[in-house]
Amino acid sequence: MSVKKGRVFSGARPTGRQHIGNYFGAISNYVKLQEEYDCIYCIVDLHALTTLETTRDLKQNTLEMTWDWLAAGIDPQKSIVFVQSMVRQVTELHTILSMVTPLGKLTDLPTFKEKVRENPKNVNYGLVGYPVLMSADILLYRADMVPVGVDQAPHIEFARETVRSFNFHYSTDVLIEPKEKFTDFPKIMGIDGVNKMSKSLNNDIEIAATATETAAKVMQMVTDPARQRRSDPGNPDVCNVFSLHKIFTPPEKVAEINVECRRAGIGCVDCKKILAANMNAYFAPLRERRLEFEKDPEGTWDILQQGAKRASVIAEETMVSVREAVGLPAIRKD
Repeated sequence: MSVKKGRVFSGARPTGRQHIGNYFGAISNYVKLQEEYDCIYCIVDLHALTTLETTRDLKQNTLEMTWDWLAAGIDPQKSIVFVQSMVRQVTELHTILSMVTPLGKLTDLPTFKEKVRENPKNVNYGLVGYPVLMSADILLYRADMVPVGVDQAPHIEFARETVRSFNFHYSTDVLIEPKEKFTDFPKIMGIDGVNKMSKSLNNDIEIAATATETAAKVMQMVTDPARQRRSDPGNPDVCNVFSLHKIFTPPEKVAEINVECRRAGIGCVDCKKILAANMNAYFAPLRERRLEFEKDPEGTWDILQQGAKRASVIAEETMVSVREAVGLPAIRKD
């Protein structure tokens, strides 16, 4: 049995059915990491409350995300998979960490300013403290590493600063500083060819979509904007459809499309049909597995509850040390 390299933590807001950008940006990486690391994967539903006007779909979105995760290959036997709110120690640690976090530091964060611009009428206390709760997620489970893209590195640095502040204030070394584990993944543009794939922009293709739905979305995709007629030569270098061919289409076929597009030997419609067929073939096994999970919602909740029990053991071990360091009374189990 191979020795694991350390503990990885990652969390994602329950946004429901995941799209291709989510898959290549996070989910597929989650699956690979669990072979080498002790992985803890969390659906952070408390985080979602900061910007949700209604929680009507929160549970269903949690299920939808979990089904995509499990179908993609995240294994609850290899990894801990659970929902954030099921482990209540995270809110306790969040409260304690907030006492050593300067307010000015929080309001100066670019992510906070961005959220204020997006939700000017809902600048709530939870939104301000979002990074503290995020730090609590990571630190509670004593994660060595957090998989992130380069643009997310400031979040991990904030968590490290929180550790240093807490440990200095209470003269302890209870909390450990996590490191970034930078991940390489293809940049997936939306069907508009301008913005990254996003559900909020309605430019996404869900990984669990039917073959017909996928084909319809692909046919809407923007190609080379300079190509107006079938007889016009195209430029694959600026074509979003071609960029996806590099992911879903065999290399020899990609090379052929590259040549034929430039000499108008293949039109955009045929190019899209090939992409849709290959995309559907790629995700077909995942979609079949997902349908099986969908048949048993209660079984999915059981998986998440079992994951929460395992996560709670780690969380309580951390909190025993945190409470002692702070000077809070121990919690008796009897």
